[in-house]
Amino acid sequence: MDIKLSANTIIASELTITGSKSETNRLLLLQALYPQITIKNGSNSDDSVVMQQAIADSNIVSDTGAVKLNIHHAGTAIRFLTAYFAIQEGKEVILTGSERMKQRPIKILVEALRQLGANISYEENEGFPPIKIIGTKLTGRKISLPASVSSQYISALLLIAPKLGKGLELTLKGDVTSAPYINMTLALLNEIGVKTTFEGNVIRIKSVPEKIQPKLITVESDWSSASYWYAIVALSKIGTTIKLSTFKKNSLQADAALVEIYKNFGVETRFAKQSITLKKTATHKAFPFGESWDGASSPDIAQTIAVTCFALGIGCHLTGLHTLKIKETDRLEALKIELTKLGANVSVTNDSLTLDRPASINAGVTIATYQDHRMAMAFAPLALKMSIAIQDPDVVSKSYPGFWDHLQSVGFQISK
Repeated sequence: MDIKLSANTIIASELTITGSKSETNRLLLLQALYPQITIKNGSNSDDSVVMQQAIADSNIVSDTGAVKLNIHHAGTAIRFLTAYFAIQEGKEVILTGSERMKQRPIKILVEALRQLGANISYEENEGFPPIKIIGTKLTGRKISLPASVSSQYISALLLIAPKLGKGLELTLKGDVTSAPYINMTLALLNEIGVKTTFEGNVIRIKSVPEKIQPKLITVESDWSSASYWYAIVALSKIGTTIKLSTFKKNSLQADAALVEIYKNFGVETRFAKQSITLKKTATHKAFPFGESWDGASSPDIAQTIAVTCFALGIGCHLTGLHTLKIKETDRLEALKIELTKLGANVSVTNDSLTLDRPASINAGVTIATYQDHRMAMAFAPLALKMSIAIQDPDVVSKSYPGFWDHLQSVGFQISK
Protein backbone atom coordinates (compact mmCIF):
# COMPACT_ATOMS: atom_id res chain seq x y z
CA MET A 1 0.00 0.00 0.00
CA ASP A 2 1.16 3.54 -0.82
CA ILE A 3 -0.01 6.76 0.77
CA LYS A 4 -0.20 10.21 -0.80
CA LEU A 5 0.94 13.25 1.16
CA SER A 6 0.34 16.94 0.67
CA ALA A 7 0.56 19.95 2.97
CA ASN A 8 0.25 23.72 2.81
CA THR A 9 0.32 25.53 6.15
CA ILE A 10 1.48 23.83 9.35
CA ILE A 11 -0.79 24.22 12.37
CA ALA A 12 1.06 25.29 15.52
CA SER A 13 0.89 22.16 17.69
CA GLU A 14 2.32 20.42 20.74
CA LEU A 15 3.39 16.81 20.20
CA THR A 16 4.64 14.21 22.65
CA ILE A 17 7.35 11.97 21.22
CA THR A 18 8.03 8.75 23.10
CA GLY A 19 11.35 7.85 24.65
CA SER A 20 14.61 7.42 22.81
CA LYS A 21 15.00 4.00 21.22
CA SER A 22 18.74 4.13 21.90
CA GLU A 23 18.31 4.85 25.61
CA THR A 24 15.37 2.46 26.01
CA ASN A 25 17.15 -0.55 24.51
CA ARG A 26 20.20 0.03 26.68
CA LEU A 27 17.99 0.27 29.74
CA LEU A 28 16.00 -2.84 28.80
CA LEU A 29 19.22 -4.85 28.80
CA LEU A 30 20.34 -3.31 32.11
CA GLN A 31 16.90 -3.97 33.60
CA ALA A 32 17.17 -7.64 32.57
CA LEU A 33 20.50 -7.78 34.42
CA TYR A 34 19.33 -5.67 37.37
CA PRO A 35 15.54 -5.95 37.97
CA GLN A 36 15.81 -3.11 40.51
CA ILE A 37 15.63 -0.68 37.55
CA THR A 38 12.24 0.86 36.64
CA ILE A 39 11.89 2.54 33.22
CA LYS A 40 9.54 5.47 32.58
CA ASN A 41 8.69 6.93 29.14
CA GLY A 42 10.28 4.01 27.32
CA SER A 43 10.13 3.86 23.52
CA ASN A 44 7.09 2.22 21.91
CA SER A 45 9.08 1.48 18.76
CA ASP A 46 9.09 -1.97 17.16
CA ASP A 47 12.79 -2.33 18.01
CA SER A 48 12.18 -1.84 21.73
CA VAL A 49 9.07 -4.04 21.75
CA VAL A 50 10.98 -6.80 19.95
CA MET A 51 13.88 -6.58 22.39
CA GLN A 52 11.61 -6.70 25.43
CA GLN A 53 9.69 -9.64 23.96
CA ALA A 54 12.86 -11.57 23.15
CA ILE A 55 14.09 -11.26 26.74
CA ALA A 56 10.71 -12.53 27.99
CA ASP A 57 10.46 -15.35 25.41
CA SER A 58 13.95 -16.60 26.27
CA ASN A 59 12.47 -18.00 29.48
CA ILE A 60 10.22 -20.38 27.54
CA VAL A 61 11.36 -24.00 27.84
CA SER A 62 12.06 -25.53 24.42
CA ASP A 63 11.84 -29.25 23.63
CA THR A 64 14.76 -28.88 21.23
CA GLY A 65 17.06 -27.18 23.74
CA ALA A 66 17.62 -23.79 22.12
CA VAL A 67 14.87 -21.15 22.09
CA LYS A 68 14.57 -19.49 18.67
CA LEU A 69 14.09 -15.71 18.91
CA ASN A 70 13.16 -13.69 15.82
CA ILE A 71 14.51 -10.12 16.05
CA HIS A 72 13.03 -9.15 12.61
CA HIS A 73 14.72 -5.88 11.47
CA ALA A 74 15.95 -4.73 14.90
CA GLY A 75 19.70 -4.25 14.50
CA THR A 76 20.28 -2.71 17.92
CA ALA A 77 18.35 -5.51 19.58
CA ILE A 78 20.27 -8.35 17.96
CA ARG A 79 23.62 -6.83 18.90
CA PHE A 80 22.69 -6.06 22.49
CA LEU A 81 20.99 -9.44 22.94
CA THR A 82 23.99 -11.32 21.54
CA ALA A 83 26.05 -9.96 24.43
CA TYR A 84 23.23 -10.43 26.96
CA PHE A 85 22.59 -14.10 26.16
CA ALA A 86 26.32 -14.84 26.05
CA ILE A 87 26.41 -14.44 29.86
CA GLN A 88 23.10 -16.21 30.67
CA GLU A 89 24.66 -19.38 32.05
CA GLY A 90 22.99 -22.61 30.89
CA LYS A 91 20.54 -20.87 28.53
CA GLU A 92 20.55 -21.71 24.82
CA VAL A 93 19.06 -19.37 22.22
CA ILE A 94 19.14 -18.90 18.47
CA LEU A 95 18.93 -15.27 17.37
CA THR A 96 17.57 -14.80 13.85
CA GLY A 97 15.78 -12.07 11.93
CA SER A 98 14.57 -10.85 8.56
CA GLU A 99 16.37 -11.59 5.30
CA ARG A 100 18.02 -8.16 5.53
CA MET A 101 19.13 -8.94 9.11
CA LYS A 102 20.84 -12.07 7.79
CA GLN A 103 22.94 -9.79 5.57
CA ARG A 104 24.05 -7.49 8.38
CA PRO A 105 27.46 -8.41 9.83
CA ILE A 106 27.88 -9.42 13.45
CA LYS A 107 31.29 -11.11 13.30
CA ILE A 108 33.20 -8.32 15.09
CA LEU A 109 30.97 -8.62 18.15
CA VAL A 110 30.92 -12.42 18.10
CA GLU A 111 34.73 -12.58 17.93
CA ALA A 112 35.04 -10.11 20.80
CA LEU A 113 32.67 -12.14 22.97
CA ARG A 114 34.49 -15.35 22.05
CA GLN A 115 37.74 -13.79 23.27
CA LEU A 116 36.03 -13.26 26.61
CA GLY A 117 34.96 -16.93 26.65
CA ALA A 118 31.55 -16.91 24.95
CA ASN A 119 30.10 -19.96 23.20
CA ILE A 120 28.58 -18.64 19.94
CA SER A 121 28.25 -20.37 16.57
CA TYR A 122 26.79 -19.48 13.18
CA GLU A 123 23.72 -21.37 11.98
CA GLU A 124 24.00 -20.42 8.29
CA ASN A 125 26.64 -18.02 6.95
CA GLU A 126 29.91 -17.25 8.74
CA GLY A 127 29.83 -13.76 10.23
CA PHE A 128 26.07 -13.23 9.95
CA PRO A 129 22.88 -14.12 11.82
CA PRO A 130 21.31 -16.46 12.68
CA ILE A 131 23.60 -17.35 15.56
CA LYS A 132 23.36 -19.92 18.33
CA ILE A 133 24.42 -18.82 21.80
CA ILE A 134 25.01 -21.11 24.76
CA GLY A 135 25.26 -18.90 27.82
CA THR A 136 28.32 -19.37 29.98
CA LYS A 137 30.47 -17.62 32.55
CA LEU A 138 32.85 -15.28 30.73
CA THR A 139 36.30 -15.27 32.30
CA GLY A 140 38.09 -12.78 30.05
CA ARG A 141 38.65 -9.18 31.12
CA LYS A 142 40.66 -7.33 28.46
CA ILE A 143 39.75 -6.89 24.82
CA SER A 144 40.52 -4.59 21.87
CA LEU A 145 38.31 -3.39 19.01
CA PRO A 146 38.82 -1.05 16.05
CA ALA A 147 37.51 2.34 17.15
CA SER A 148 35.70 2.79 13.81
CA VAL A 149 33.25 -0.10 14.31
CA SER A 150 29.58 0.46 15.03
CA SER A 151 29.07 1.90 18.51
CA GLN A 152 26.43 -0.78 19.06
CA TYR A 153 29.14 -3.47 19.17
CA ILE A 154 31.03 -1.44 21.75
CA SER A 155 27.93 -0.63 23.82
CA ALA A 156 26.83 -4.28 23.80
CA LEU A 157 30.10 -5.23 25.51
CA LEU A 158 29.97 -2.31 27.95
CA LEU A 159 26.40 -3.11 29.04
CA ILE A 160 27.25 -6.64 30.17
CA ALA A 161 30.60 -5.62 31.67
CA PRO A 162 29.30 -5.05 35.24
CA LYS A 163 28.17 -8.69 35.35
CA LEU A 164 31.60 -10.02 34.38
CA GLY A 165 33.53 -11.27 37.38
CA LYS A 166 36.49 -8.95 36.84
CA GLY A 167 34.73 -6.16 34.96
CA LEU A 168 36.05 -5.12 31.56
CA GLU A 169 38.93 -3.19 30.04
CA LEU A 170 38.15 -2.30 26.42
CA THR A 171 40.79 -0.65 24.22
CA LEU A 172 39.64 1.13 21.07
CA LYS A 173 42.28 1.10 18.34
CA GLY A 174 42.38 4.20 16.14
CA ASP A 175 40.23 7.33 16.10
CA VAL A 176 36.95 7.01 17.99
CA THR A 177 34.11 7.94 15.62
CA SER A 178 31.03 7.21 17.73
CA ALA A 179 31.87 8.73 21.10
CA PRO A 180 28.38 10.17 21.80
CA TYR A 181 26.73 6.74 21.79
CA ILE A 182 29.53 5.26 23.88
CA ASN A 183 29.18 8.12 26.34
CA MET A 184 25.42 7.53 26.49
CA THR A 185 26.05 3.93 27.53
CA LEU A 186 28.61 4.95 30.14
CA ALA A 187 26.28 7.66 31.53
CA LEU A 188 23.46 5.13 31.99
CA LEU A 189 25.84 2.73 33.72
CA ASN A 190 26.93 5.54 36.02
CA GLU A 191 23.29 6.39 36.74
CA ILE A 192 22.62 2.91 38.12
CA GLY A 193 25.78 3.02 40.25
CA VAL A 194 28.39 1.32 38.04
CA LYS A 195 31.83 2.95 38.07
CA THR A 196 33.36 3.62 34.66
CA THR A 197 36.30 5.50 33.17
CA PHE A 198 37.02 6.52 29.57
CA GLU A 199 40.60 7.77 29.38
CA GLY A 200 42.34 8.11 26.05
CA ASN A 201 41.14 5.10 24.08
CA VAL A 202 40.66 2.80 27.07
CA ILE A 203 37.31 2.16 28.75
CA ARG A 204 37.19 0.44 32.13
CA ILE A 205 34.03 -0.89 33.77
CA LYS A 206 33.92 -2.08 37.39
CA SER A 207 32.16 -5.33 38.24
CA VAL A 208 28.82 -5.13 40.10
CA PRO A 209 27.79 -8.79 40.17
CA GLU A 210 24.90 -8.58 42.65
CA LYS A 211 21.95 -6.25 43.17
CA ILE A 212 21.97 -2.49 42.78
CA GLN A 213 19.91 0.11 44.62
CA PRO A 214 16.35 0.52 43.23
CA LYS A 215 16.41 3.14 40.47
CA LEU A 216 13.69 4.92 38.47
CA ILE A 217 14.98 6.25 35.14
CA THR A 218 12.92 8.49 32.87
CA VAL A 219 13.91 8.13 29.23
CA GLU A 220 14.32 11.34 27.28
CA SER A 221 12.26 11.60 24.09
CA ASP A 222 13.90 10.57 20.84
CA TRP A 223 15.96 13.25 19.05
CA SER A 224 16.14 11.13 15.89
CA SER A 225 12.33 11.30 15.71
CA ALA A 226 12.52 15.05 16.33
CA SER A 227 14.68 15.43 13.21
CA TYR A 228 11.66 15.11 10.91
CA TRP A 229 9.99 18.02 12.70
CA TYR A 230 13.11 20.11 12.28
CA ALA A 231 12.88 19.38 8.54
CA ILE A 232 9.17 20.24 8.46
CA VAL A 233 9.73 23.57 10.19
CA ALA A 234 12.73 24.30 7.93
CA LEU A 235 10.51 23.81 4.86
CA SER A 236 7.66 25.93 6.28
CA LYS A 237 7.06 29.67 6.14
CA ILE A 238 8.70 32.03 8.62
CA GLY A 239 6.86 32.08 11.93
CA THR A 240 5.88 28.38 11.89
CA THR A 241 6.21 26.74 15.33
CA ILE A 242 6.02 23.17 16.65
CA LYS A 243 6.39 22.22 20.33
CA LEU A 244 7.86 18.81 21.21
CA SER A 245 8.21 17.05 24.55
CA THR A 246 10.01 15.57 26.52
CA PHE A 247 13.56 16.82 25.74
CA LYS A 248 16.59 17.92 27.75
CA LYS A 249 19.04 20.70 26.99
CA ASN A 250 22.00 18.56 28.10
CA SER A 251 21.02 15.44 26.21
CA LEU A 252 22.90 12.13 26.11
CA GLN A 253 21.74 11.63 22.52
CA ALA A 254 24.10 12.49 19.67
CA ASP A 255 21.22 13.62 17.47
CA ALA A 256 20.66 16.62 19.74
CA ALA A 257 23.18 18.13 17.30
CA LEU A 258 20.02 19.04 15.37
CA VAL A 259 19.77 22.21 17.46
CA GLU A 260 22.92 23.69 15.93
CA ILE A 261 22.56 22.09 12.51
CA TYR A 262 19.06 23.40 11.80
CA LYS A 263 19.84 26.81 13.20
CA ASN A 264 21.65 27.22 9.90
CA PHE A 265 18.45 26.28 8.04
CA GLY A 266 16.56 29.05 9.84
CA VAL A 267 15.10 26.94 12.67
CA GLU A 268 15.46 28.24 16.21
CA THR A 269 15.17 25.86 19.20
CA ARG A 270 13.77 27.21 22.44
CA PHE A 271 14.15 25.03 25.54
CA ALA A 272 11.61 24.92 28.36
CA LYS A 273 11.66 22.66 31.41
CA GLN A 274 10.34 19.54 29.67
CA SER A 275 9.99 20.59 26.03
CA ILE A 276 11.48 22.32 23.01
CA THR A 277 9.76 24.72 20.61
CA LEU A 278 10.96 24.85 17.02
CA LYS A 279 10.39 28.11 15.15
CA LYS A 280 11.21 29.11 11.58
CA THR A 281 12.89 32.49 11.96
CA ALA A 282 14.96 33.00 8.81
CA THR A 283 15.66 31.85 5.27
CA HIS A 284 18.93 30.37 3.94
CA LYS A 285 20.89 30.45 0.72
CA ALA A 286 23.64 27.82 0.88
CA PHE A 287 24.76 24.67 2.70
CA PRO A 288 25.63 25.94 6.18
CA PHE A 289 28.70 23.80 6.90
CA GLY A 290 31.15 25.08 4.34
CA GLU A 291 32.49 22.28 2.19
CA SER A 292 31.05 19.32 4.14
CA TRP A 293 29.32 18.01 7.26
CA ASP A 294 30.82 15.07 9.15
CA GLY A 295 27.95 12.83 10.23
CA ALA A 296 30.00 10.12 11.94
CA SER A 297 28.55 11.02 15.35
CA SER A 298 24.96 11.41 14.09
CA PRO A 299 24.46 9.14 11.06
CA ASP A 300 20.75 8.59 11.74
CA ILE A 301 19.92 12.18 10.76
CA ALA A 302 21.92 12.17 7.52
CA GLN A 303 18.88 11.20 5.42
CA THR A 304 16.85 14.02 6.92
CA ILE A 305 19.58 16.57 6.27
CA ALA A 306 20.07 15.44 2.65
CA VAL A 307 16.35 15.68 1.89
CA THR A 308 16.12 19.06 3.66
CA CYS A 309 18.93 20.43 1.50
CA PHE A 310 17.31 19.10 -1.66
CA ALA A 311 13.92 20.58 -0.77
CA LEU A 312 15.49 23.96 0.03
CA GLY A 313 17.33 24.00 -3.30
CA ILE A 314 20.85 23.80 -1.93
CA GLY A 315 23.68 21.31 -2.39
CA CYS A 316 25.56 19.45 0.33
CA HIS A 317 28.43 17.06 0.99
CA LEU A 318 27.91 14.62 3.87
CA THR A 319 30.80 12.47 5.13
CA GLY A 320 31.54 9.95 7.89
CA LEU A 321 28.56 7.78 6.91
CA HIS A 322 30.18 4.34 6.55
CA THR A 323 27.71 2.77 9.01
CA LEU A 324 24.76 3.63 6.73
CA LYS A 325 25.84 0.89 4.32
CA ILE A 326 24.76 -1.85 6.77
CA LYS A 327 21.52 -0.43 8.16
CA GLU A 328 17.98 -1.65 7.29
CA THR A 329 19.06 -0.96 3.71
CA ASP A 330 22.15 0.57 2.14
CA ARG A 331 20.96 4.06 3.01
CA LEU A 332 23.46 5.89 0.82
CA GLU A 333 22.39 3.99 -2.30
CA ALA A 334 18.73 4.30 -1.35
CA LEU A 335 19.09 8.08 -0.96
CA LYS A 336 20.83 8.31 -4.32
CA ILE A 337 18.08 6.37 -6.11
CA GLU A 338 15.15 8.26 -4.58
CA LEU A 339 16.69 11.74 -4.82
CA THR A 340 17.62 11.05 -8.45
CA LYS A 341 13.98 10.18 -9.17
CA LEU A 342 13.09 13.61 -7.78
CA GLY A 343 15.53 15.32 -10.14
CA ALA A 344 18.67 15.51 -8.03
CA ASN A 345 22.24 14.94 -9.16
CA VAL A 346 23.71 12.72 -6.42
CA SER A 347 26.92 10.74 -6.03
CA VAL A 348 27.87 8.42 -3.17
CA THR A 349 30.95 6.58 -1.92
CA ASN A 350 31.28 4.04 0.88
CA ASP A 351 31.06 6.83 3.46
CA SER A 352 29.78 9.98 1.79
CA LEU A 353 27.01 11.61 -0.22
CA THR A 354 27.30 14.65 -2.48
CA LEU A 355 24.20 16.49 -3.66
CA ASP A 356 24.48 19.20 -6.30
CA ARG A 357 22.27 22.24 -6.00
CA PRO A 358 19.02 21.13 -7.70
CA ALA A 359 17.49 23.24 -10.48
CA SER A 360 13.98 21.85 -9.95
CA ILE A 361 12.00 19.09 -8.25
CA ASN A 362 10.14 16.41 -10.23
CA ALA A 363 6.49 16.13 -9.22
CA GLY A 364 4.38 12.98 -9.00
CA VAL A 365 7.15 10.78 -7.59
CA THR A 366 6.59 7.70 -5.40
CA ILE A 367 9.29 7.19 -2.77
CA ALA A 368 10.42 3.61 -2.13
CA THR A 369 11.28 2.93 1.51
CA TYR A 370 13.35 -0.29 1.29
CA GLN A 371 11.91 -1.58 4.61
CA ASP A 372 13.65 1.41 6.20
CA HIS A 373 11.67 3.61 8.59
CA ARG A 374 14.01 6.56 8.15
CA MET A 375 13.55 6.62 4.37
CA ALA A 376 9.79 7.04 4.82
CA MET A 377 10.05 9.77 7.45
CA ALA A 378 12.97 11.68 5.92
CA PHE A 379 11.11 12.15 2.63
CA ALA A 380 7.68 12.93 4.13
CA PRO A 381 8.45 16.66 4.70
CA LEU A 382 8.74 17.08 0.90
CA ALA A 383 4.92 17.15 0.89
CA LEU A 384 5.28 20.81 1.88
CA LYS A 385 6.75 21.44 -1.57
CA MET A 386 4.56 19.14 -3.68
CA SER A 387 2.29 16.12 -3.44
CA ILE A 388 4.29 12.89 -3.09
CA ALA A 389 3.59 9.20 -2.44
CA ILE A 390 5.34 6.96 0.08
CA GLN A 391 5.51 3.17 -0.30
CA ASP A 392 5.09 0.81 2.66
CA PRO A 393 4.24 3.57 5.19
CA ASP A 394 3.78 1.12 8.07
CA VAL A 395 7.57 0.72 8.20
CA VAL A 396 7.70 3.79 10.50
CA SER A 397 6.54 1.60 13.40
CA LYS A 398 10.15 0.47 13.77
CA SER A 399 10.95 3.71 15.61
CA TYR A 400 7.99 6.15 15.50
CA PRO A 401 4.59 4.38 15.31
CA GLY A 402 2.58 7.60 15.68
CA PHE A 403 4.37 9.50 12.90
CA TRP A 404 1.54 9.64 10.35
CA ASP A 405 -1.05 10.55 13.00
CA HIS A 406 1.21 13.38 14.15
CA LEU A 407 1.57 14.63 10.58
CA GLN A 408 -2.19 14.74 10.14
CA SER A 409 -2.61 16.59 13.42
CA VAL A 410 -0.45 19.48 12.16
CA GLY A 411 -2.16 19.80 8.80
CA PHE A 412 -0.76 17.16 6.42
CA GLN A 413 -3.34 15.54 4.14
CA ILE A 414 -2.80 11.79 3.87
CA SER A 415 -4.75 9.40 1.65
CA LYS A 416 -4.30 5.79 0.56
